[in-house]
Amino acid sequence: QVQLVESGGGLVQAGGSLTLSCAASGRTFSNYVGAWFRQAPGKERAFLVAISWSGGITDYEDSVKGRFTISRDNAKNTVYLQMNSLKPEDTAVYYCAIGRRRTSRTEAYDYWGQGTQVTVSS
Repeated sequence: QVQLVESGGGLVQAGGSLTLSCAASGRTFSNYVGAWFRQAPGKERAFLVAISWSGGITDYEDSVKGRFTISRDNAKNTVYLQMNSLKPEDTAVYYCAIGRRRTSRTEAYDYWGQGTQVTVSS
């Protein structure tokens, strides 16, 4: 089993920045692909970005490309999401996930965090 704990969410003004962290414990973290998703009220959980186990390959959803940056530190068992130029429409619960494949499909990820709220005020 792997446990994932997100942190770093909060309230920020439009145009501001936040960095989310996802700390993993349990099985060997470096063997897994890491990803971030978000879920806004009344909407389905949506893929944002994934990163390969080595950190060398990333895939971004178009709406966050150029504003969000994913990274990982396998020595610290942690995946990060740096979010810049935040917009009110970025308001959502943000989830990290790990799995064996780098994909946008939620069902492909084996382990999920509990989520952290990000609220962007206008």
